[in-house]
Amino acid sequence: MAPTDDLTASFTPAQLERYETGRALREQTPRSRHAEWQPTKERPDPIELLIQSSQGRVASLIPLRYGRMKPSPFTFLRGAAAIMAADLAQTPTAGIRVQSGGDCHISNFGGYGTPERNLVFDLNDFDETTIAPFEWDVKRLATSIVTAGQGGNSLSNSQAKEAAQAAVCSYRQRMLFYATQGHLEVWYSRIDDDHLLDMAQTDKERQQLEKILQKAAATSSHSIFPKLTENLTGEAEACRIRDDLPLVRHQVPGEEFQSEIRSVYEQYFQNARADVKLLLSRYQLVDLVMKVVGVGSVGTRCALLLLMSDKDPLFLQVKEARASALAPYVGHSSYTNPSYTNQGERVVTGQRLMQAASDSFLGWAKSNQNRDFYLRQFRDMKLSIDPEQLSKSELVRYGVLCGWALARAHARAGDPVLISGYLGKGDPFDQAIADFALAYAEQTAQDHAKLVAAIESGRLPAEKASGKEID
Repeated sequence: MAPTDDLTASFTPAQLERYETGRALREQTPRSRHAEWQPTKERPDPIELLIQSSQGRVASLIPLRYGRMKPSPFTFLRGAAAIMAADLAQTPTAGIRVQSGGDCHISNFGGYGTPERNLVFDLNDFDETTIAPFEWDVKRLATSIVTAGQGGNSLSNSQAKEAAQAAVCSYRQRMLFYATQGHLEVWYSRIDDDHLLDMAQTDKERQQLEKILQKAAATSSHSIFPKLTENLTGEAEACRIRDDLPLVRHQVPGEEFQSEIRSVYEQYFQNARADVKLLLSRYQLVDLVMKVVGVGSVGTRCALLLLMSDKDPLFLQVKEARASALAPYVGHSSYTNPSYTNQGERVVTGQRLMQAASDSFLGWAKSNQNRDFYLRQFRDMKLSIDPEQLSKSELVRYGVLCGWALARAHARAGDPVLISGYLGKGDPFDQAIADFALAYAEQTAQDHAKLVAAIESGRLPAEKASGKEID
């Protein structure tokens, strides 16, 4: 059940003062202003921004990046964090900053396993995380819902807008609820499989969802091991990850890939927390490959590591960490270390601040090529959906879930009382963000058309590859 709007009655005097401070911010930035989107005459060429954001990536993979962005406005949006960041920097804000996910589109939410082996639903991508205005995450989530709805779902503008507004309403109501909770209650709050099952509206839906959750719970290094590997001799040390060109490969043209990733793992191991280091010492790194993941990450140096202990496999994912797409507009910032020197540390810090529970293997390192990376376990109880395949009612319910998860993430490191004071108990903010999402979805469609034209004219190279576009 959604939180009720009379929760401010339980506020302490100090909380009420912060709530009123948030309310006063409406005078300088009325909530209705968040509906505004009009590109300026000085708006950068989106194709040029894409080209700039491809600098420093693996050259042979850049065509695949554009190829994965080409199919629809939604796939374009997924890879266009830099474009939307530049646009969001021109929009009104209340002046309240939080630990931002930085790339909170709907496909960056999903399920995963906690160290206690429970399935939780949360944000699951933090490549762009930094401290930024809270509205930016909300706007990106709402826009992605509209764009996904208009795409594979073929929803009308009013239906897509309704789904986006439901997600923002969920964010606002949950934020008010967290404003009334103690710090530890907010910190320990999580969305578990019972909450996911509550999404079902019929017995049939519940049974289908239970099967999906059971499948996710069974996903582990052991379950994916036979699908990803081959063994020519029967010895554990002879296991190898199968090549699947161009998505999975042992050698990368123009890159000292193997030696660089091994140097990352060596530093990661040396700096690992004592308990994790002890566990890792029982395994041997036997193979590693480059593995293309996602849409926005294509072209960055991402690797899959196979570690073995007898017949006990462990897969770790290594991802290159570049500067946040938001950094040009908010600077480089972190709650815990304002002067961090490794972008991987930024990603890991943001993830630990925003997620209800984070992977035990999460860590960062620098390579022998002076590039920054972070590591995590690969596909541990992973649960994901394709939002473009959801019906209108399913998209509404899933958006509500994402809005809840985003509110909990912002409340952990931010000030939910201050934010709630600004958001209020009514729906002006919800409506404004939904209007923005509809307008920016149209902008995204126009930018996507420019991408298609740039590919067809030869300005951008593009390559299509089979395979799922998720990690």
